[in-house]
Amino acid sequence: MIVMEESGRCFGEYDVAVIGAGHAGCEAALAAARMGFRTVVFAVTLDGVANMACNPSIGGTAKGQLVREIDALGGEMGRAADATAIQVRFLNRSKGPAVYSPRAQIDRRQYQIYMKHVLETTPGLDLRQGEITEILTTAAEDGRGRRVCGVVTHLGAFYRCRCVVACTGTYLKGRVIIGENSYSSGPDGQFPANRLSDSLRQLGHTIIRLKTGTPPRVNGLSIDYSRTEIQDGDEPGFTFSFCPPEKPDPRGVAGGGSVIPCYLTHTNAKTHEIIRENLHRSPLFNGSIEGVGPRYCPSIEDKIMRFADKDRHQIFLEPLGRETEEVYLQGLSSSLPEDVQTDFVHSIAGLENASIMRPAYAIEYDAIDATELRLSLESKLVDGLFCAGQINGSSGYEEAAGQGLMAGINAALKLRGEPPLILDRSEAYIGVLIDDLVTRGTKEPYRMMTSRAEYRLVLRQDNADARLTEKGRKTGLVSGEAIARFREKQARIDRAIAFLSAYFVPPDGKTNSFLAKYSSAEIRTGVSAADLLRRPELTLEKLREILPAVPDVCELGPTEAEQTEIRIKYSGYIQRELVQVGQFRKRERQRIPEDINYADVPSISNESREKLNRIRPESIGQAMRILGVSPADIAALMVYLHKREAGAAADAENAAEGRPI
Repeated sequence: MIVMEESGRCFGEYDVAVIGAGHAGCEAALAAARMGFRTVVFAVTLDGVANMACNPSIGGTAKGQLVREIDALGGEMGRAADATAIQVRFLNRSKGPAVYSPRAQIDRRQYQIYMKHVLETTPGLDLRQGEITEILTTAAEDGRGRRVCGVVTHLGAFYRCRCVVACTGTYLKGRVIIGENSYSSGPDGQFPANRLSDSLRQLGHTIIRLKTGTPPRVNGLSIDYSRTEIQDGDEPGFTFSFCPPEKPDPRGVAGGGSVIPCYLTHTNAKTHEIIRENLHRSPLFNGSIEGVGPRYCPSIEDKIMRFADKDRHQIFLEPLGRETEEVYLQGLSSSLPEDVQTDFVHSIAGLENASIMRPAYAIEYDAIDATELRLSLESKLVDGLFCAGQINGSSGYEEAAGQGLMAGINAALKLRGEPPLILDRSEAYIGVLIDDLVTRGTKEPYRMMTSRAEYRLVLRQDNADARLTEKGRKTGLVSGEAIARFREKQARIDRAIAFLSAYFVPPDGKTNSFLAKYSSAEIRTGVSAADLLRRPELTLEKLREILPAVPDVCELGPTEAEQTEIRIKYSGYIQRELVQVGQFRKRERQRIPEDINYADVPSISNESREKLNRIRPESIGQAMRILGVSPADIAALMVYLHKREAGAAADAENAAEGRPI
């Protein structure tokens, strides 16, 4: 596919073209533009920018970590969530800090307005309505393969560009299914993108079919909340952003906006009976759905069949915003016919008279095999083509945004002629997410979970800035002011830890009375404040009762105090995990040459040879994570690489001495 001027009038020349303005597309476009490159982002409809087609929330288990990482790197999602939150909660507080996860209910429409306005007001960024139907390429400069040179809209308009970031969400050949009815559609009744899949296939990418779904929405005025349990948010709240604005947006909870509660109800035996009696009408069970659905976010009919021993399932009633009565029924995702949906909704306590505003539906869509991408999210098949979000097989707004940010950053770095920014599994949940998709691929929508991260005690939500802010600064996405605030914060935490480690609490009456107050064993010799803080029953806030009023401790803010306490209490576990991280990084540093021919590697299985050749891992560590590649095959590969390196060194020595090679 070679583009020429006669392919159509050129409507603009850009450095980066982003296809799709969902959560991935917004982050990709903002990153590229903020890094100084002229960028255009296309949306099928501008009314769908940053649309929350599913649940009206940001964050949650593992997802909250992703949002804080996005913010630390200079992305926008955290600030947008803070500006439009209607309730915030911290999940997993009863568990360890490795799995603490912030979550916010969002005013869905205000979030869209906020993000669209950010796109509109970002210098060097153009926002356009239009469906991209084709990605144009020309011969690569080195004569090998193809490189991106432009995109074409459904109206035939041609836009020249040097990089493309495809963030197509669930639009690619989208098909909505409700019972016996199905029709071509994108999410929320928007137009699908029916032609770009063919362009991607022609470029060599493998197209797979996936499926996701969404629950009914009902009118909140028709809910009997007296039959449900109220779910209040946390007070005081929190912000996703490490550098919130001095004057927060008054619409969000962080800005003093009103807090709106959620509610909890449950399915019951009648609900389950209605669904079981109508399973023959479910597209999930009668074979009319081709795509593979998400294992970790099943439909209500799937849950009832898979967990037949459960006599009820939780249903959360989540408001969509301040200026709408629409309520999202979290936990009731379904593709059953509309009449069946009405019956099972009305069987649930509090929803007996609920007026359904939008029925639940399943949606099938095209995606690519993400193993055809590099860790930078650039295609291995087309130079300058990056992919991010649900096109790569992931699910969720946060997973999409994290990929979009990295794809936008790496497109910009490519145009700068600089190496890509690769976050490995020991640095970020974003690194785990991308490595899983690119190295292992997925046959179902991929959802981030804390259990996927081997080093989750190091990858906490509270220290995302400590892990990633300096990296964001190097790309240019984190401002000088933000980096100064970050460094001051880290210095305060370090001073507090140093003080608590050096200050010895005397074994006097005051100290032991304090310890008795909190059912803690008394001391008979001086003990460092840090050692006392390691006791499970004591916190830094409690310990302040017997500590001297020094600035190093008294001036810590709530988030700084939390991080200080976590670093001291879990220091032994953290150090042990850091040793494992060191071993992991050693394997990641063992690079595999790009020109390796796996046919030349002796003593490896045909399965491993095929997978290594297809995925083309960049390091021994990545090769070890490919499913089906055995430890014996890795050992054989390392022996081969060692011999190859030794041979190359010998050839270089012979050449230097003038001896024949």
